[in-house]
Amino acid sequence: MVMGRSEKLYMVAVYIILGITALSVIFPLLYVVAVSLTPYSEVVKNGGFAIIPSKIDFETYMTFLRDSKIPRAYQVTIFITVVGTLVNLILTTLMAYPLSKKNMPLRNVLLMLIVFTMLFGGGIIPTYLIVKDTGLIDSIWAMIIPNSVATFYLLIMKTFFEGLPESLDEAAKIDGASELTILWKIVLPLSMPIMATVGLFYAVGHWNEFFNAIIYVSDNALHPLQVILRGMLNQSELPELDFERVVPTESLQMAAVVLSTLPIVVVYPFIQKYFTQGALLGSVKG
Repeated sequence: MVMGRSEKLYMVAVYIILGITALSVIFPLLYVVAVSLTPYSEVVKNGGFAIIPSKIDFETYMTFLRDSKIPRAYQVTIFITVVGTLVNLILTTLMAYPLSKKNMPLRNVLLMLIVFTMLFGGGIIPTYLIVKDTGLIDSIWAMIIPNSVATFYLLIMKTFFEGLPESLDEAAKIDGASELTILWKIVLPLSMPIMATVGLFYAVGHWNEFFNAIIYVSDNALHPLQVILRGMLNQSELPELDFERVVPTESLQMAAVVLSTLPIVVVYPFIQKYFTQGALLGSVKG
């Protein structure tokens, strides 16, 4: 098919816009990585601008990794992310599946109460008192249990379940399968896209855990990575004269960004296919 001149101009304009958008996303990432790897004296010589490191120096990363709090913080963050995401997916699925059944008693009332929590929250003080009364203060579970189910993700998963063919349930019930059997052997294998999507959202939230850790946990040994990195950056001071022997704050900030985002960036390509499918299906169907 031969395109006309107007169509060619349109495609050129689209590619230019997409190229500019891609550069606007890639440029900050390159800048962060370059500054974290470049000696700060070189960054200063270049007027604070660095995209391609002229020299590579891992001193900023070694400054973080030499601190014994960083490996421990990584362990806490990994535990919160893995266990917390698993808890999130289990509880969200167990709520979303029955709510997707239109013949469920009091379904509309429950949905109204669930949506109500998106509009009105209990507040910090009441939530803190509940966490305290349940004995979760200064516990790693204080960063998992209070956010076990997110209403928005619950509704997305419910919408996805509603889009599955009802004939599958009917055929399984004729064969004598229970609701849990249907969920485990039929629904979940068909729900990998939405599970990957919601799981990624939950995992990113747990990996970036900061607020709950500050509010509910005072034990430094239980602080996740984001809290530890923030504390180290607050304690650092920008040197006045010697840029070679002391790691400045800006380089530490860029290294902290890389250390905190690298695991998510590495994992995302492996679930990108499911993430795209789940985001479309869970938001359109229903």
